[in-house]
This record gives sequence, structure tokens and C-alpha cells, in this order.
Amino acid sequence: MLCTGSLHRLRAVPTLFVLTGGIGNYPVKTVSIEPRIGGGAAATLPRARQITSLPLVGNARIFREAIAPIPVIARSARPVLIGGETGTGKELVARAIHAASDRAHFSFVAVNCGSLVDTLVDDALFGHEPGAFTDARVKREGLIARAAGGTLFLDELEALSMKGQVTLLRVLEDDAFRALGSSRLEHANVRFVAATNSPLEDAIKTGSFRADLYYRLCVFAINLPPLRNRPEDIPTLTNHFLREHAPSDAPVPELDASARRALANYQWPGNVRELENTIIRAIHLRKAAIISASDLGLPIDTAMAGPQVGRTFHALKQETIATFERRYLERVMHEHHGNVTHAALATGKERRELGRLLKKYRIDPQSFRRL
Repeated sequence: MLCTGSLHRLRAVPTLFVLTGGIGNYPVKTVSIEPRIGGGAAATLPRARQITSLPLVGNARIFREAIAPIPVIARSARPVLIGGETGTGKELVARAIHAASDRAHFSFVAVNCGSLVDTLVDDALFGHEPGAFTDARVKREGLIARAAGGTLFLDELEALSMKGQVTLLRVLEDDAFRALGSSRLEHANVRFVAATNSPLEDAIKTGSFRADLYYRLCVFAINLPPLRNRPEDIPTLTNHFLREHAPSDAPVPELDASARRALANYQWPGNVRELENTIIRAIHLRKAAIISASDLGLPIDTAMAGPQVGRTFHALKQETIATFERRYLERVMHEHHGNVTHAALATGKERRELGRLLKKYRIDPQSFRRL
């Protein structure tokens, strides 16, 4: 658990969020969010703000307890650390905190810490003045300046290098920064929200993460449960994604009993993001109006839950192979962020051969690349 003691002092506010998808990683992206008051069962947030534009779907008790402190946390300007496995919705929660806060009318800037390499981390965070270094011909704002008045979201915090950790720690301690090539110290008017896929306590023990930075960031903590621990939310999430991603000119597809059984039996290592991608794929690749288990592309031991009437050995064998290949390719492309060359090296295949397989299963490498 991530420094949960900080939440013991918070009064849990009963809250029901109805959330949409889009749980992606953003190396650097700036988004201005204007909260809207809308329909549905949404809790009253500070100053009557609703975050219905950022749906957090789920009624499971473990999930509702995890997100209940969001309205209280949003009232503060102190740092937040969000923990949870990949695909559980950490960035979505960060956006919900931003949307419910006094900073909602300013920018939400997201950066993936893995992209902040040692040679660029100062420039990325602080920006530079003309002439600060050889290629610095014009002034460039850093991430902190771009997020001024708003929120800076540090995704995959565990990937931040030791140099980057020292740099970030200094900003948190001084509440100020200096652009490269500048003599002027500027106030860091930004709220820091960080997310991690793995427990940072383990990284602290191994010496790969600074304990002082951990405690600076972990003023508030939210820990999101994996989807396998909230199985009762799978039908709700499934119906939500069916409505969200169905073509606008066609009825919302339905799932037959075999498909719903397969969804319920699967363990979802990729969590909500994987479920969303599964539903998107099924909507577009289904063989009939109603989605069946074979349209989901889940592992065969899950998809075959229940009797397989009228299926020949050869048909099931070919389906098993196709399902394995598709799932394997998607995982490899996810791990290598859409880089076909790197994926080919990792799988021991020729790049051209891997490309043919990707084309066969209509897998677009671009969709796995970080924007």
C-alpha cells in the first residue's frame, strides 16, 4: 500500500463517478478541462462542480472506497500519489482531481517519466532562455511553466532516473525553479500529481528510488484496485464501453451468454484498459450482429468456457492458434510501444515476418505508440 496513513484523516465523501475510457499514457500532453454539469448519478463536488466528462465507472465497494476521497483531495493544493497496476485508470483519477479543484480552468499537463532522460530532464521541466546552450535559439517553456496554475501529472514515476528525482525533489522543496540560461527564480505555481505502476517502497529498499522524494509526493494517496478484485464491475464497464465505442449510425451491439461468461472468467492483467480494447476489437471484428466469445480474442481456456456445440477439432485448433497469436502480438506491441523493430528483436522474428503477422490480425503499431 502507498502511504495510506495520509488518508486516515480524510472524511470519506460518498461519491459515485460514471467514467469513460481513454486511460492512456501521455509522454507530454497539455489539456485544458472545463468541467460540465450533466445528467447521471454524480456526486456534488466542491463549488457544485461535476466531472461527468471524466467517467470512473464502477459500483464495487473496493473501487468506491478508493475514489471516495477525490473531492476532499481536490480542495488541497498538495501533491498526490496514485498507485495501481497498469490500466486501472490512474491518469483518469488525476484528471478527476484536477477537474474538481480550483485549478480546473488551467492546464492539465501530463508527462511520462520514462521520457525524461538525464540529458533533457532540466530542459523538459524548466525550459530555457535563448542562448542557454548551442541549439537554444528561442525561448522555450518547460512543463512546469506550461502547467502554471494547473496540474502537472507525472506518470510512471518509478521510471524517473536518479538525476530526475533529485531535480524534482529540489522543485518540491523550494517551490521554485529557474529556466536554463536564466538568472530569475520563478514560483512553481503547479500541483504535482504522480502515478506509479509498482509499489515505490520496494524501489526505496533497492535504492532505485529516493525515500525523501517519495514522502514529498505522498501527501495524499489513492490506490486503485485491479479489475480482477472488482469482478462485479465487469458487466457495467462492458455495457459502458459498448455504448461508448459503437458506431454512431448503428445500434449498440449486444453480447451473448458465451461472451459474457468469457469476460467474467478472464483475469484481466491489463485491467480496465484491456477490457476496453477487447470490446473495441469485438465491435469491429464481430462475425454477426451479436458478439460471441470467439469475437473477443481472449485466451481459449476463457473463451471456451461452456459447451462448444457443432465445433470441429480443426476449427477449434485454428481458433486457438489465432487467438494466441493475436494476444501475443498485442502484448509485444504494448511492451515495445509500437516499435516493430524492437518487437521483432524481442520475439526472435524477422521484422518483415512480424509485419505480416500484424497485418494479418489488423494490428496497427501506431495505436500502441506514446503520443
